[in-house]
Amino acid sequence: MSTTRDLPGTPTAASRPGGAPRRTTPAQWAAQSLTMAWRSLVQIKHNPSELLDLSVQPIMFVLLFTFVFGGALSGTTDAYLQFALGGLIAQNALFLTVYTAIGLSTDLQKGTFDRFRSLPIARSAPLTGRITADVVRQLWSLIVLLVIGTVLGFRVTTGPLEVLAAFGLLAAFTVAFTWTSVWLGVLLRDPEKVQVFGFTVLFPLTFASNAFVRTETMPGWLQAWVSINPVSRFADALRGLLVGGPVAANAVATLLWGLGFMAVFAPLALHALRTRV
Repeated sequence: MSTTRDLPGTPTAASRPGGAPRRTTPAQWAAQSLTMAWRSLVQIKHNPSELLDLSVQPIMFVLLFTFVFGGALSGTTDAYLQFALGGLIAQNALFLTVYTAIGLSTDLQKGTFDRFRSLPIARSAPLTGRITADVVRQLWSLIVLLVIGTVLGFRVTTGPLEVLAAFGLLAAFTVAFTWTSVWLGVLLRDPEKVQVFGFTVLFPLTFASNAFVRTETMPGWLQAWVSINPVSRFADALRGLLVGGPVAANAVATLLWGLGFMAVFAPLALHALRTRV
């Protein structure tokens, strides 16, 4: 009797001639990824502070930006919140990808991936499972941001379909961008270094954008970068979907940026994982 419990959708020893692993089918890969996603999410039950982190950070940013900068930048906090909440959602989404990298680096450091490697599952399943779980975390944070924003005076001026599209755009872009953080999590062997390096990259990317202030208020040399910055296009698309305004061009640009990040960093992350484990 095997001492290793097979994951749902994995080939059994009987289906692997000579005990050799076989290539998984797409259906098996999907089942394995969902199992890994559930493993990541169920940890919240044993570590409730993780859910607290997912809730407190977005609330803190909304309160700080609204009441510290709102009056100075837009005259009233309500007016600023109508502009800035889309940017806050974009910033929070990117910041949460760093926690994906930290969790991945921790698993690698503790040898968890060595145990995964002994299972008859696809090599990519642990990665795609973690990314899937983190999309759920992203959607939770988006709900928290919308709720606290509504309490403070933010009003969605579009319809239910546009709000659902905002959720979809958030999920699509963060899935693609998360591969950047996955690569860092595999490449850097210390979770503390992952956190430092990740936020060092994300702070200029998010703050050198129109997430919190309008592009026309910035120096001319900075406006050129801000206008093409993926965070700017992401924030503008979310604003359009939640409070009205141009959507199509910004949403397409956001998705193209996401595909670019994934095309570059997904192969690098998978190669780094094969090399490391």
